[in-house]
Amino acid sequence: MAKTATFGVMHLITAFSVTYALTGSVSIAGIVTFVEPLVNTVMHYFFDKYWDHPRVKTLRGMVAGLAARRVPAATESAGQVA
Repeated sequence: MAKTATFGVMHLITAFSVTYALTGSVSIAGIVTFVEPLVNTVMHYFFDKYWDHPRVKTLRGMVAGLAARRVPAATESAGQVA
């Protein structure tokens, strides 16, 4: 939990610093620093609903199956064994 909390604080500092550097405005940087995590939280909810959709699960399974196939290295396809 400490790692998560530390990352959260680091994220807020980074968001504030980047926004302040881009805008030069403390108020805009402060607003963005706290609005962005709220928007991300809502987006994550909808992303989870999408990710659990049966069609997406099927697609993920197909991609995992393709990734599990062994692709020969370039040297092996040329008849050379490394």
